[in-house]
Amino acid sequence: MKNIPEETTEKKAGLLNRALNGIEIVGNKLPDPAVLFALLLAAVWVASWAMSNVSFSELDPRSGQAIQIKNLLAPVALTEFISKLVNTFVTFPPLGVVLVAMLGLGVAEYTGFINAGLRSILNVTPKILLTPVLVGVGVLSHVAVDAGYVLVIPLGAVIFYAAGRHPLAGIAAAFAGVSGGFSATFFVPSSLDPLLAGLTQAAARLSSDPAAASIVINPLNNYFFTTASTFLVIIIGWVLTDKFIEPRLKNTPVDADPADLPKMDALTPNERKGLRWATFAMVASLVLLVWSALPETSAWRSPTNAQLTHSSAPLMQSIVAIIFVFFLIPGVVYGYVAGTANNHRDIIKGMSQAMSGMGYYIVMAFFCAQFIFAFGQSNLGALFAIKGAGLLKEMALPMSVTLIGIVILTSSVNLLVGSASAKWALIGAVMVPMLMELGVSPDLTQAAYRVGDSSTNIVTPLLPYFPLIVVFCRRYVKSTGIGTLIALMLPYSIAMLVLWTCFLLGFWALDIPLGIGSTYAYPAVP
Repeated sequence: MKNIPEETTEKKAGLLNRALNGIEIVGNKLPDPAVLFALLLAAVWVASWAMSNVSFSELDPRSGQAIQIKNLLAPVALTEFISKLVNTFVTFPPLGVVLVAMLGLGVAEYTGFINAGLRSILNVTPKILLTPVLVGVGVLSHVAVDAGYVLVIPLGAVIFYAAGRHPLAGIAAAFAGVSGGFSATFFVPSSLDPLLAGLTQAAARLSSDPAAASIVINPLNNYFFTTASTFLVIIIGWVLTDKFIEPRLKNTPVDADPADLPKMDALTPNERKGLRWATFAMVASLVLLVWSALPETSAWRSPTNAQLTHSSAPLMQSIVAIIFVFFLIPGVVYGYVAGTANNHRDIIKGMSQAMSGMGYYIVMAFFCAQFIFAFGQSNLGALFAIKGAGLLKEMALPMSVTLIGIVILTSSVNLLVGSASAKWALIGAVMVPMLMELGVSPDLTQAAYRVGDSSTNIVTPLLPYFPLIVVFCRRYVKSTGIGTLIALMLPYSIAMLVLWTCFLLGFWALDIPLGIGSTYAYPAVP
């Protein structure tokens, strides 16, 4: 291979850095997501006032008459909005499901159950399987929401360094699993599932179709797709890390003092004992659930057709509560056996800490709920959906091209808006009802969004944890900067964006179910 002139390399690096700096500057100028929703709410008010006297030829399927924009600044509409302010917030679909799931996950994280489980997996992994297991553990860490960023990624550097490999390669592999594979789920549902499903449900109910007013989105509507995606993410992370990333890092010396580097401690006897009992408790809970659900007369089944996976089945309506219990029980057992929880006050403290970490989300949810409510009341969403659907019909684009467009749109917005829920609340409010007009189910639209969101998480400097990853890298290579990390992760991002999109198109082409209670078409084909 010919050597690339140093001047040419520097010019390319300079262009890349200028482009990335531009993205960072633009992104930093955007308001906080909570303020952004407040501004959008104001924009909806003004738009509804300005368009309330405009006549449209499009027919509203709900009334059969020409669609009419409702003036939200009219006294009656404004007082109605204010009187329903509290109810709009407390009935916001994602709010309750996320907070309830986090109560159980918070206990499991606080007592150390999740920490011990991840360390035990990595400690017994053969060197040859170190990379795929690390990526897989990164995906698995999503059950504790952001725990992977502060636990798995630094551990990835430690175990790679201990195995005589480059620590930055370990960070890259772990980052690819934790953040690049954020929308993958390793058999265990994550808190992202009910969060996105709640936002999808709220967006779907903005549709002009009268039947959409009562639509229910299952929190596991993408579960089969995201579980299968785990193996794709692991393969991409494994091949790129071992065959491209690590060889490229051979000329990057580790210049930190070995005495200052963190170490991965083995599990203590108490931790091992606690982990055994907690795992037994989790398995026993699962067996009990299966045993109670299998009989034809089970109370978990739908009262109308006796199915377990029907939307009316108590089992499907209890997914979030089950996640809560399945992490609360082993978390409590681990805490008492390992000695990390001495009494019930420690358990409540774990829940309290989990809730304190959700403060920002609650603030954002408040403004998001008000925006979505106003957007629906104004009829702007219905108008955009009908006009957008009409435009797409005229363009006659193949469905595969439409899905690719959703992925590309999401990945582009991801460079400017870091929060997954904020992005989906913004994009979904328009895309979900618009594509429903074209016969595309909310489940499929959400799956396309998840692909675009995850694939570019690892290259956006606006990811809240991105600066933290840079700090982790500097423990080993002091010259690491944001550009260094983006260059390190860009191959993963491109590979995931292309291959994961193809993977979704394969699911759609073969009509493989996306998840429990999901469909590809809207209305669902019997």
